Amino acid sequence: MGVLDENLPALAMIGLQFHYAALAIFTRAALVEGLSPTVFVVYRQAIATLSLAPMVFSPNRIQSFKASLTSKSFFLMFATSLIGVTANQNAYFQGLFYASSTAATAMSNLIPALTFVIATLVGFEKIDVKSMRSLAKIGGTVCCVSGALTMALLKGHKLLNMDYFPNHAAKHILTATTSGDDTWLLGCLLLLASSVFWSSWIIMQVPISSRCPDHLLSTFWMCLFAAVQSAIFALIYEQDLKPWSLHSGLEVSCCLYAGIGIAVSFLIQTWCISERGPLYCAMFNPLATVITAFISTTFLHEQLYVGSLVGAIGVIIGLYIVLWGKAKEYEGMKQKRRQSNLEEGDDENVTRSSTNNNSSNKIDLEEPLLREKSESKIEP
Repeated sequence: MGVLDENLPALAMIGLQFHYAALAIFTRAALVEGLSPTVFVVYRQAIATLSLAPMVFSPNRIQSFKASLTSKSFFLMFATSLIGVTANQNAYFQGLFYASSTAATAMSNLIPALTFVIATLVGFEKIDVKSMRSLAKIGGTVCCVSGALTMALLKGHKLLNMDYFPNHAAKHILTATTSGDDTWLLGCLLLLASSVFWSSWIIMQVPISSRCPDHLLSTFWMCLFAAVQSAIFALIYEQDLKPWSLHSGLEVSCCLYAGIGIAVSFLIQTWCISERGPLYCAMFNPLATVITAFISTTFLHEQLYVGSLVGAIGVIIGLYIVLWGKAKEYEGMKQKRRQSNLEEGDDENVTRSSTNNNSSNKIDLEEPLLREKSESKIEP
């Protein structure tokens, strides 16, 4: 049982990557069949909001719900929803439709590198050109961006020619609209924009977490705001009510799977981050790319190009270089903090010893207080 508990976060994150891969493949099939990306985002956010509502409005969360009803919190969550959910998901699913499910999951690996760039610009990250850790983060970021641009601009030859495979129904669904060079480039650019929006969302969680520490509650508000924002955008973009109707079981099940998947994946990822930290969870992201590429090319006969493979490998290598730099930086910070605490503890011991020697015939009433103070400083 102990081995299972120790490996449970890893198993949960692997399962989550299978979910992300299935979501990319499943959604692309529904989009190619005729589901509108903008309408899909509305349905997804609405279903996610309804899925979270029972947990948010439970009796033990009523006080947190009331505490979150402030104008500043509303403004922050509204702006975050607009950038990180509405703009992000509309760009992502439009890019998924124009490019491919493999490109979509590969581009998502840019998020840690882009987050590092944005965090550096706003002052959350510090760069020391003399430090190997900083150079690793810079080099990894450049490698990630170069890989993404390679995927977008250099398709190259087909690695697996779909014409050699039998004509299956899955092949017809995913190739009903062949992505030409123009639509492929547009799709990759939209996926790149989606990664930028999502990285900005991560940065904006810092002020939101300070004002609304209940992450489940803040997620509910953002899903609700995003559902309203996406509905307004879809009504303006579509200018027709026909796309709002779902014509097949594939479209209905895709909306349900994607909407409920937000709530489930949020709970899993939040738990894993609390157990092992965000760096540990981010290291599993490339697994979704590998799973998606394998399923798409083997079973669904999606086109796989040399440029896509080389770019995806570059993105994954760059991601792990960035994560290595962050891990070394985190270890260095922990070591410095531990050393600082030990030095403060030694200073307290020296002060206490000197006081005892100078006043040996005097009852020291402050000794217990000093001991408690010293011990509290030594504890991490």
